[in-house]
Amino acid sequence: MICFRAILTLSLAMVLVFTCPVANAQDTNPTASIQQKLAAQYPITKTTDDKTDIVTAGAVLVLQKDHLLMYSIATPYPPLNIYKKGKISQSVGSGFLRDLANVMMTSANNASDIPQRKFQAGEKFWLTAILIQNDGILFQFYSDPYDGIRYYGQLKFPFPRGQVPASDEALKTIAEVLTVQSNDAADGNTQAQQTGSSPPAGSSAEAALAPIPPPPPPADAPPPAPKTISLGQTKDVVVAILGQPTKVAKLGAKEIDYYPDMKVTFVNNKVTDVQ
Repeated sequence: MICFRAILTLSLAMVLVFTCPVANAQDTNPTASIQQKLAAQYPITKTTDDKTDIVTAGAVLVLQKDHLLMYSIATPYPPLNIYKKGKISQSVGSGFLRDLANVMMTSANNASDIPQRKFQAGEKFWLTAILIQNDGILFQFYSDPYDGIRYYGQLKFPFPRGQVPASDEALKTIAEVLTVQSNDAADGNTQAQQTGSSPPAGSSAEAALAPIPPPPPPADAPPPAPKTISLGQTKDVVVAILGQPTKVAKLGAKEIDYYPDMKVTFVNNKVTDVQ
Protein backbone atom coordinates (compact mmCIF):
# COMPACT_ATOMS: atom_id res chain seq x y z
CA MET A 1 0.00 0.00 0.00
CA ILE A 2 2.82 2.41 0.87
CA CYS A 3 4.50 1.69 -2.46
CA PHE A 4 1.26 2.36 -4.34
CA ARG A 5 0.78 5.73 -2.59
CA ALA A 6 4.35 6.75 -3.41
CA ILE A 7 3.88 5.90 -7.06
CA LEU A 8 0.57 7.83 -7.16
CA THR A 9 2.13 10.89 -5.51
CA LEU A 10 5.05 10.82 -7.93
CA SER A 11 2.69 10.52 -10.88
CA LEU A 12 0.63 13.54 -9.75
CA ALA A 13 3.79 15.57 -9.25
CA MET A 14 4.96 14.77 -12.76
CA VAL A 15 1.57 15.78 -14.21
CA LEU A 16 1.75 19.14 -12.43
CA VAL A 17 5.30 19.73 -13.61
CA PHE A 18 4.45 19.14 -17.25
CA THR A 19 0.99 20.72 -17.39
CA CYS A 20 1.51 24.01 -15.55
CA PRO A 21 3.98 25.52 -18.03
CA VAL A 22 1.59 24.63 -20.87
CA ALA A 23 -1.32 26.32 -19.14
CA ASN A 24 0.70 29.53 -18.78
CA ALA A 25 2.29 29.43 -22.22
CA GLN A 26 0.01 32.21 -23.47
CA ASP A 27 1.43 34.64 -20.88
CA THR A 28 5.10 33.99 -21.59
CA ASN A 29 5.43 36.94 -23.99
CA PRO A 30 2.94 39.73 -23.08
CA THR A 31 5.09 42.34 -24.87
CA ALA A 32 4.62 40.63 -28.23
CA SER A 33 0.87 40.32 -27.59
CA ILE A 34 0.59 44.02 -26.77
CA GLN A 35 2.60 44.95 -29.86
CA GLN A 36 0.39 42.82 -32.10
CA LYS A 37 -2.88 44.21 -30.75
CA LEU A 38 -1.66 47.81 -30.87
CA ALA A 39 -0.62 47.42 -34.50
CA ALA A 40 -4.05 46.07 -35.41
CA GLN A 41 -6.01 48.72 -33.52
CA TYR A 42 -3.87 51.82 -34.18
CA PRO A 43 -2.65 52.07 -37.82
CA ILE A 44 0.42 54.30 -38.13
CA THR A 45 0.51 57.51 -40.19
CA LYS A 46 3.60 58.10 -42.31
CA THR A 47 4.85 61.67 -42.79
CA THR A 48 7.43 63.24 -45.06
CA ASP A 49 11.02 63.36 -43.79
CA ASP A 50 10.66 67.03 -42.86
CA LYS A 51 7.30 66.31 -41.14
CA THR A 52 5.54 69.00 -43.18
CA ASP A 53 2.91 66.70 -44.71
CA ILE A 54 1.30 63.24 -44.61
CA VAL A 55 2.38 60.53 -47.04
CA THR A 56 0.13 57.69 -45.81
CA ALA A 57 -2.80 58.38 -43.49
CA GLY A 58 -3.36 56.03 -40.57
CA ALA A 59 -5.70 56.17 -37.58
CA VAL A 60 -7.27 59.45 -36.50
CA LEU A 61 -7.13 59.53 -32.71
CA VAL A 62 -9.66 61.31 -30.51
CA LEU A 63 -8.23 62.60 -27.23
CA GLN A 64 -10.27 61.69 -24.12
CA LYS A 65 -8.25 63.63 -21.52
CA ASP A 66 -7.14 67.26 -21.23
CA HIS A 67 -3.68 68.89 -21.24
CA LEU A 68 -1.71 66.94 -23.87
CA LEU A 69 1.25 69.19 -24.70
CA MET A 70 2.73 69.30 -28.20
CA TYR A 71 5.49 71.42 -29.77
CA SER A 72 5.86 72.80 -33.26
CA ILE A 73 7.39 70.29 -35.70
CA ALA A 74 10.17 72.85 -36.22
CA THR A 75 11.32 72.04 -32.67
CA PRO A 76 14.06 69.35 -32.62
CA TYR A 77 12.57 67.30 -29.77
CA PRO A 78 8.87 66.74 -28.95
CA PRO A 79 7.62 67.09 -25.36
CA LEU A 80 7.01 63.97 -23.28
CA ASN A 81 3.61 63.59 -21.58
CA ILE A 82 2.89 60.95 -18.93
CA TYR A 83 -0.49 59.31 -18.24
CA LYS A 84 -0.79 58.24 -14.62
CA LYS A 85 -3.66 58.01 -12.14
CA GLY A 86 -6.19 59.15 -14.74
CA LYS A 87 -4.39 62.37 -15.67
CA ILE A 88 -1.96 63.62 -18.32
CA SER A 89 1.05 65.55 -17.04
CA GLN A 90 4.40 66.57 -18.46
CA SER A 91 7.64 64.79 -17.62
CA VAL A 92 9.69 66.84 -15.16
CA GLY A 93 13.24 65.47 -15.33
CA SER A 94 13.52 64.48 -18.98
CA GLY A 95 11.21 67.37 -19.90
CA PHE A 96 13.70 69.88 -18.54
CA LEU A 97 16.55 68.34 -20.52
CA ARG A 98 14.45 68.28 -23.72
CA ASP A 99 13.47 71.93 -23.33
CA LEU A 100 17.08 72.87 -22.66
CA ALA A 101 18.18 71.09 -25.83
CA ASN A 102 15.37 72.74 -27.83
CA VAL A 103 16.33 76.20 -26.58
CA MET A 104 20.00 75.62 -27.41
CA MET A 105 19.18 74.36 -30.93
CA THR A 106 16.64 77.08 -31.83
CA SER A 107 16.32 80.83 -31.56
CA ALA A 108 14.13 80.55 -28.44
CA ASN A 109 15.39 82.33 -25.33
CA ASN A 110 13.61 79.93 -22.97
CA ALA A 111 11.10 77.08 -23.01
CA SER A 112 8.11 79.42 -23.05
CA ASP A 113 9.25 80.79 -26.42
CA ILE A 114 8.91 77.36 -28.05
CA PRO A 115 5.75 77.27 -30.23
CA GLN A 116 3.46 74.91 -28.35
CA ARG A 117 -0.16 73.96 -27.87
CA LYS A 118 -2.09 71.99 -25.26
CA PHE A 119 -4.70 69.69 -26.77
CA GLN A 120 -7.93 69.09 -24.87
CA ALA A 121 -10.44 66.22 -24.77
CA GLY A 122 -12.33 65.89 -28.04
CA GLU A 123 -9.52 67.16 -30.27
CA LYS A 124 -8.04 64.91 -32.95
CA PHE A 125 -4.61 64.14 -34.38
CA TRP A 126 -2.61 61.44 -36.15
CA LEU A 127 -0.49 58.60 -34.72
CA THR A 128 3.04 58.35 -36.14
CA ALA A 129 4.76 55.80 -33.86
CA ILE A 130 4.24 53.26 -31.07
CA LEU A 131 7.22 52.02 -29.04
CA ILE A 132 7.13 49.42 -26.27
CA GLN A 133 9.92 50.28 -23.82
CA ASN A 134 11.14 48.50 -20.72
CA ASP A 135 8.99 50.63 -18.44
CA GLY A 136 6.01 51.58 -20.60
CA ILE A 137 4.36 52.17 -23.98
CA LEU A 138 5.24 55.35 -25.89
CA PHE A 139 2.92 56.96 -28.47
CA GLN A 140 3.97 59.78 -30.82
CA PHE A 141 1.40 62.14 -32.38
CA TYR A 142 1.21 64.60 -35.27
CA SER A 143 -1.44 67.28 -35.72
CA ASP A 144 -3.10 69.04 -38.61
CA PRO A 145 -2.07 72.72 -39.05
CA TYR A 146 -3.30 75.26 -36.50
CA ASP A 147 -2.76 78.79 -37.83
CA GLY A 148 -0.21 77.29 -40.22
CA ILE A 149 1.70 75.31 -37.55
CA ARG A 150 1.72 71.52 -37.20
CA TYR A 151 2.50 70.12 -33.75
CA TYR A 152 3.91 66.84 -32.48
CA GLY A 153 4.35 65.25 -29.08
CA GLN A 154 4.74 62.03 -27.13
CA LEU A 155 2.59 60.29 -24.52
CA LYS A 156 3.88 57.50 -22.29
CA PHE A 157 1.82 54.88 -20.46
CA PRO A 158 4.10 53.59 -17.67
CA PHE A 159 3.81 49.93 -16.74
CA PRO A 160 2.19 49.51 -13.31
CA ARG A 161 4.69 48.41 -10.68
CA GLY A 162 7.30 48.32 -13.46
CA GLN A 163 5.96 45.06 -14.87
CA VAL A 164 4.53 44.42 -18.33
CA PRO A 165 0.74 44.00 -17.89
CA ALA A 166 -1.53 41.66 -19.82
CA SER A 167 -2.37 42.97 -23.28
CA ASP A 168 -6.06 43.52 -22.49
CA GLU A 169 -5.18 45.53 -19.39
CA ALA A 170 -2.71 47.67 -21.33
CA LEU A 171 -5.22 48.41 -24.12
CA LYS A 172 -7.90 49.26 -21.56
CA THR A 173 -5.63 51.89 -19.99
CA ILE A 174 -4.75 53.35 -23.40
CA ALA A 175 -8.45 53.53 -24.33
CA GLU A 176 -8.98 55.85 -21.33
CA VAL A 177 -6.96 58.46 -23.21
CA LEU A 178 -7.08 57.57 -26.92
CA THR A 179 -9.88 56.27 -29.12
CA VAL A 180 -9.89 55.75 -32.87
CA GLN A 181 -12.34 57.87 -34.83
CA SER A 182 -15.04 55.72 -36.42
CA ASN A 183 -15.22 55.72 -40.21
CA ASP A 184 -18.66 54.05 -40.47
CA ALA A 185 -20.30 57.11 -42.02
CA ALA A 186 -17.51 57.63 -44.55
CA ASP A 187 -17.52 53.92 -45.44
CA GLY A 188 -21.29 54.01 -45.95
CA ASN A 189 -21.07 56.93 -48.36
CA THR A 190 -18.24 55.25 -50.28
CA GLN A 191 -20.19 51.99 -50.55
CA ALA A 192 -23.26 53.82 -51.80
CA GLN A 193 -21.20 55.53 -54.49
CA GLN A 194 -19.58 52.24 -55.56
CA THR A 195 -22.82 50.22 -55.66
CA GLY A 196 -25.00 52.99 -56.99
CA SER A 197 -27.50 52.48 -54.16
CA SER A 198 -29.67 55.35 -53.03
CA PRO A 199 -29.50 56.84 -49.53
CA PRO A 200 -32.38 56.08 -47.13
CA ALA A 201 -35.58 58.04 -47.68
CA GLY A 202 -35.68 61.25 -45.70
CA SER A 203 -31.90 61.41 -45.34
CA SER A 204 -29.98 64.65 -45.71
CA ALA A 205 -28.19 63.23 -48.75
CA GLU A 206 -31.53 62.61 -50.49
CA ALA A 207 -32.67 66.12 -49.63
CA ALA A 208 -29.46 67.57 -51.00
CA LEU A 209 -29.89 65.70 -54.31
CA ALA A 210 -33.63 66.46 -54.75
CA PRO A 211 -34.33 68.49 -57.93
CA ILE A 212 -35.03 72.18 -57.42
CA PRO A 213 -38.45 73.15 -58.85
CA PRO A 214 -38.27 75.73 -61.65
CA PRO A 215 -39.39 79.27 -60.86
CA PRO A 216 -42.97 80.18 -61.86
CA PRO A 217 -43.36 81.82 -65.31
CA PRO A 218 -43.52 85.61 -65.35
CA ALA A 219 -46.96 87.18 -65.36
CA ASP A 220 -48.34 88.16 -68.78
CA ALA A 221 -47.60 91.76 -69.63
CA PRO A 222 -50.74 93.88 -70.02
CA PRO A 223 -51.65 94.72 -73.64
CA PRO A 224 -50.50 98.14 -74.81
CA ALA A 225 -53.05 100.92 -74.62
CA PRO A 226 -54.76 101.62 -77.97
CA LYS A 227 -53.42 104.58 -79.92
CA THR A 228 -56.03 107.29 -80.16
CA ILE A 229 -56.10 110.73 -81.68
CA SER A 230 -58.56 113.55 -81.28
CA LEU A 231 -60.08 116.21 -83.49
CA GLY A 232 -58.11 119.41 -83.51
CA GLN A 233 -54.72 117.80 -83.00
CA THR A 234 -51.95 118.95 -85.32
CA LYS A 235 -50.21 116.70 -87.77
CA ASP A 236 -47.03 116.66 -85.66
CA VAL A 237 -49.02 115.30 -82.70
CA VAL A 238 -50.65 112.64 -84.87
CA VAL A 239 -47.31 111.55 -86.33
CA ALA A 240 -45.90 111.31 -82.81
CA ILE A 241 -48.77 108.99 -81.87
CA LEU A 242 -49.25 106.92 -85.04
CA GLY A 243 -45.95 107.32 -86.80
CA GLN A 244 -45.47 108.30 -90.44
CA PRO A 245 -48.44 107.53 -92.72
CA THR A 246 -48.10 104.99 -95.53
CA LYS A 247 -49.71 107.39 -98.01
CA VAL A 248 -50.49 111.12 -98.13
CA ALA A 249 -53.03 112.86 -100.39
CA LYS A 250 -53.09 116.69 -100.55
CA LEU A 251 -55.97 118.77 -101.95
CA GLY A 252 -55.12 122.44 -101.26
CA ALA A 253 -55.68 123.15 -97.54
CA LYS A 254 -56.96 119.61 -97.12
CA GLU A 255 -54.68 116.61 -96.53
CA ILE A 256 -55.55 112.96 -96.06
CA ASP A 257 -53.00 110.66 -94.34
CA TYR A 258 -53.49 106.92 -94.78
CA TYR A 259 -52.48 104.33 -92.13
CA PRO A 260 -52.92 100.52 -92.34
CA ASP A 261 -56.17 100.64 -90.39
CA MET A 262 -57.01 104.34 -90.29
CA LYS A 263 -57.50 107.43 -92.45
CA VAL A 264 -56.93 110.89 -90.92
CA THR A 265 -58.12 114.08 -92.59
CA PHE A 266 -56.44 117.42 -91.85
CA VAL A 267 -57.69 120.91 -92.80
CA ASN A 268 -55.23 123.70 -92.25
CA ASN A 269 -52.94 121.19 -90.42
CA LYS A 270 -55.58 120.14 -87.87
CA VAL A 271 -57.53 116.92 -87.59
CA THR A 272 -61.06 117.25 -88.88
CA ASP A 273 -62.03 113.64 -89.48
CA VAL A 274 -60.83 110.15 -88.50
CA GLN A 275 -62.07 107.00 -90.23
